[in-house]
This record gives sequence, structure tokens and C-alpha cells, in this order.
Amino acid sequence: MHHVLLNPHHRLQKSPRKVQRPGEKEMDTDGSVSLIPKQRPSMWMAVSATLIAACGSFENGACSGYSSPTESAIISDLELTTSQYSVFGSLLTVGGMIGAIGSGPLADYVGRKWAMRISSALCVAGWIFIMLSQHAWSLDVGRFCTGVGIGICSYVVPVYMAEIAPKELRGRLMVSSQLMLALGMTMAYLLGIVVGWRVLTLLGIFPCFVQLIGLFFVPESPRWLAKIGHIKEFEIALQRFRGKDADIHDEAMEILDTIASSAILPQARIRDLFQRQYTRPLLVGIGLMALANLNGASAIQYYASDIFVSAGFSSGDLGTILLAAMQVPLAILVGLLLDRIGRKPLMLFGAAGTCLGCFMAGASFLLKEHEGASTLVLAMNLTGIMIYGAFYVLGMSGLPWVIISEIFDLKIKAIAGGFASMVTWLASWLVSYTYSYLESWSAAGTFFIYSGVCAVTFLFVIKLVPETKGRTLEEIHESMSSHGKHGSNATVL
Repeated sequence: MHHVLLNPHHRLQKSPRKVQRPGEKEMDTDGSVSLIPKQRPSMWMAVSATLIAACGSFENGACSGYSSPTESAIISDLELTTSQYSVFGSLLTVGGMIGAIGSGPLADYVGRKWAMRISSALCVAGWIFIMLSQHAWSLDVGRFCTGVGIGICSYVVPVYMAEIAPKELRGRLMVSSQLMLALGMTMAYLLGIVVGWRVLTLLGIFPCFVQLIGLFFVPESPRWLAKIGHIKEFEIALQRFRGKDADIHDEAMEILDTIASSAILPQARIRDLFQRQYTRPLLVGIGLMALANLNGASAIQYYASDIFVSAGFSSGDLGTILLAAMQVPLAILVGLLLDRIGRKPLMLFGAAGTCLGCFMAGASFLLKEHEGASTLVLAMNLTGIMIYGAFYVLGMSGLPWVIISEIFDLKIKAIAGGFASMVTWLASWLVSYTYSYLESWSAAGTFFIYSGVCAVTFLFVIKLVPETKGRTLEEIHESMSSHGKHGSNATVL
């Protein structure tokens, strides 16, 4: 089929002649009916572009995991105080907040690909500062730069993936972001045990170069191209993502219809987020990102070794290695399940499991106050943290990012997505900053608080989070927008 493109302000028009599409019935000359075989779209370009974008997620994992195995070596080599190293570690979340705030407008202004290029360039600069550091200030500059870089990519990567993927495979392709993040964290920790902290910076530089080179060979997001009026480029990009033999007419028309409806509205501003039609997507996005981080994830990620030692283990290495080792297999499992059972069941499963895991960890510390570091206490603590880590990966690590990349329409995606990303980093900083104070107050109470947050997350997902499996982005946006306009009587979409 040949699509007729008029100009950037017109929609794709069907050819006036009769065109039979794959799967339609046709009448043979003898009166019999035959079925034209369906063409299977080629997913080669969509998969390739997804993997290139996912290098940003690997970078995120490498940055997050870098500080744990390198702490003692950096402090010793550069003669830092513990407080100086704490500043170094925390600057990642500070930079992440700043990068997240600007990520949405940046991705809208320069495009998804250029935003990822800027993210990678900032991370490379940051790693070079860290690698060559002789003083605390250069470490801090490098850590801050990598934080800004991953703050940008943490929003842009899932958005790009959502916008290029076909609806049937969107969840499966997007979960590669979580898989690569888990792989980056695991490799940072395991390699950090055997190589020096300067050499380990190469683990962060490598995916940036892969992404920078790979972005030259994949198209820009078709939806972004359509939004800025580059209709010819939009059709070419969409055709490349679906395969040269795929019929893209209906999908292209749906995208252009949605963009045309948004184009007649004034440019989105922050106050537009609080319009009634956006109430539900904003609440879902911000609520999910906050709850997925206020449940203790950063505390367990950054202080796992200390948690095990506090419970009575002589060393936290075994538990931390087990936590790291489970990340990648479980992320693969999520990829296999996401487009089969959906986002919502997995998030409910994850919230329930993390609630149980935190409760067991809290109970182990409560028992320790009465029995000391008994075998039962150690077993409960290790089991609780392992359960938490497993269920967090299965339901609450990457899926909130999948949801926020799907629920915001193009008009508010930049502002709302950036805001939701900033909330993520703020919540992560809050948990990591307050953990030491809470733990000194009561280790048991700390984990009971996290367990309570997980229980609230379970109820939040049941009441407000929609199921987006198997739906186009335009269908999701229309459904949530209608929900906002007409009230929210139903709780599940």
C-alpha cells in the first residue's frame, strides 16, 4: 500500500482505489472466497533500537552499583573522611533530581535521540572525572555529572521504548530496560570486588559509547516526529520500525488523529497538570514513583551489607552477592510474563511480596532484641531481605517506569514525566538519607514502616493503576482522559 502524504498539517489519506490488506477476504473469479495471508511485521528495527536505548538503563545500574564495592578503596586512596564519601554517594541522587526535572522538556525540544546522546555525554564526562580524581572535589563533580545523565535517561529511555514498540510487544521490549539496569548493578558489584575503582569506571563508559554509536543507525520516535510536524519523516520512521512490508496506515492515522486533537490546545504548562482530565494519570504516575521508592528500596540497595551485619552476620558479603545474583534472572522472568499476565498483576504480586519481606526483616530485628543473634534471627533476616529483593524486581523496580511512559499523552508527557521522574529521585534520596537515623532509632521499626508503605502500594495499585497490556498509547490516553472528565467511579480500566 502506498500512503499519500499531503503536508505536515494534513492526515494520511487512503488511496481511492480498492486496496486489499493482508487478512481480508477476496472474491476469486470463480466465486470462491480466499484469505490473503497476513504479513508478520518485522520487529528487527524495534528490537535493535530498544537494546540501544537500554544501554542507558545499564548505565543507570552501573552508576547506582558503583559506590558500594569501591567505598573502602576510594576512602583509602584519596584519604577521604566517611562524611566526604557520603557526599560523593549522595550527589548521584542530587544530580538525578536535576536531570529528571529537565528531562521532559529536553526530550520534547531536541528529540528522544538527542536527549539520550546528551545523557551519555554527561555520563562519560562524569566517569572521566572520577577515573582521574586525586581530590574529593573532582570525585564529586564526576558523580554529579553521572547523576544528571542518568536522571535524563531514566525518563527518556522508557518513553522512547514505549513510543517505538508495537502494542503487542511493548511490555516485553520495555522490560529490557529493567533487565539492563539489573545487569549494570550486578556487574558493578561483582567486578568491583576484583578490579580497582579507577578501572571499574570503564564499566560505566562502555555502554555510553555503544549508545552514542548505535543511535546513528536507528530512527527517531515516530510520535515525536509527528508532533513537531515532520510528517514524511514520521511515516518513514514508523515504516522502518514495523518492517517494509507492514501496513502502517491505521496506526499512523490513529497517531495523527491524537496529535491533531492535542495540537489545537494551547502549549502545556505546569498548571495544566492540575486540570481535571489529567488528575488520574498524574496521581497514578506520581503515586507509583513515590511508593516504589519510599518502600525502602534505596536503603536495602545501599546498605544491604550493613543490614546483614546489624542482624548478627559476621559479614554482609554473602547476602549482598545473593541479592545481586538474583537481579538478572528475575528481570528476564518479568520480560516473559509482562505481556502475558499484564502489568497490574505483577505489581500487585510485587507489592505483596515486598510487604512480607520487610515484615520478616523487621520481625527478625525484634526477635534479636530478646534472643540475640540466634540462628532463627539470622535465617529470618536473610530470608526477609531475599524475599524483598526478589519481589521488588518482579513487580516494583521497572514496572512503574513502564506505566508512566504509557499513561501521559504527548501534550503533558514532557512536564508530567519529568515531574514523576523527579519524585523518584527525591523519594530515593529521602529513604537513603533517613535510613541511618531510623535504624539508630529502631531497626525493627524501620522495616515495619517500609512494610506499611508496601501495603499502601498494594491498595494503591488495586484502586487506581490501569492495566495497559495490549492497548495502544492512544487508547490508554483516551481512556484515562475520559476518566478524568467524567469522574472516577470505576477503579480498574
